[in-house]
Amino acid sequence: MKAVRFHEVGGPEVLRYEDVDQPTPGAGEVRVRVAASAFNAADNGMRGGFLPIPVVLPHVPGYDVSGTVDALGEGVGGTIGGGLQAGDPVIGFLPMERDGGAAEYVIAPADALVPAPTKVPLADAAALPSVALTAWQALFDLGGLTSGQRVLINGAGGVVGKYAVALAARAGVHVVATASPRSAAAVQAAGADEIIDHTTTDVLGAVDEQVDVLVNLAPIDPEQFAALVALVRDGGRVVSTTAFMATPGDEARGVSAATVFVLPNRERLTELVSLVDSGDLQVEVTRRIPLTELPALHAEAAAGRIEGKVVVQPA
Repeated sequence: MKAVRFHEVGGPEVLRYEDVDQPTPGAGEVRVRVAASAFNAADNGMRGGFLPIPVVLPHVPGYDVSGTVDALGEGVGGTIGGGLQAGDPVIGFLPMERDGGAAEYVIAPADALVPAPTKVPLADAAALPSVALTAWQALFDLGGLTSGQRVLINGAGGVVGKYAVALAARAGVHVVATASPRSAAAVQAAGADEIIDHTTTDVLGAVDEQVDVLVNLAPIDPEQFAALVALVRDGGRVVSTTAFMATPGDEARGVSAATVFVLPNRERLTELVSLVDSGDLQVEVTRRIPLTELPALHAEAAAGRIEGKVVVQPA
C-alpha cells in the first residue's frame, strides 16, 4: 500500500510517499480502508520533533481518520468493539503515538472508532474528531459551562472556535466571540450572540459584562492574555488550547486556569456525530488534497498557519 511517513524528525522534506506493507489487525483492532485523514497542527509538531509525543519511527501522521472497516482483529465483532463489522463506515481520533491515516489503510483500536455521520461525505468526516472534541472538552469538561452562563471565546474564527460557538449556543450559553471581519459571518452563523472585531476593537473594553468562562483558542501575547482574565467573574474559569504557554488565572478571585490536551472519548464523539446528522453541527472542510501532496502541505504549515481544515485523500 501507499503511505506518507517520516523516518527521522525534521523539516517537511523528511516526509516520504512510499510503499509500505499492508498492516494486519491484532486483538481488539480493526483495519480501516482510509477515505481521508485530516491535517492538524500537531502533525507538523510531531514531524518537526518539537511536540513531545513518543512516536516510533518511521511514523505515519494523520491521527484523525475516516474510512471503511476492512478487516477485524481477534475479539472484534458483534457487541464487542462497538459492534463493528467489515464494511462499516467509521471515523476516529487515533492514538497519536501510533501510525495514523496518511495511508491507504490504517490499524485502529476498535474502541477508537465510531459510526461515521451520514449527512456528509465520508472523506469530509475525517475533519471532525479531534477539533470537535477539543471544543467540547474546553467548554464543558474543563470550563464546566451550563445553560444560562456566559462564555468569551477568543479566536472563534478558527475551526475549533466555530465548533465551540455552535456547541455553546446549543447548550444555552450566551456566547461572546472575537473574530476578524473575514470570519465574522461564519461565527455569527454558528450561533454567537455578540461578535467583537479584534482587529479594530479592544476586547477588554468591549465586553460589558463579566463571563463565567474565558476560552482562548488563538495565539496571544501573554500579557494580553493575563489582562483578559479580568473579564472572568470571581470563581470562574480560564481554559486555553495554547499549550506552548501557561494559562493565566487569578487565585485571589478564585479564577482557575486549565490547558486543553485533547483526549479520546468515544461517547462524546458519537454524540458529536449525531449533532452533525441532526444539522446542529457543520463539518468544516476548506480543502481536499491527494495524499501525494501531504509533504507540500506540511511545508505550507511550516512556513505559516494553515487556514481552515484540510483533508487528505489516498488515490
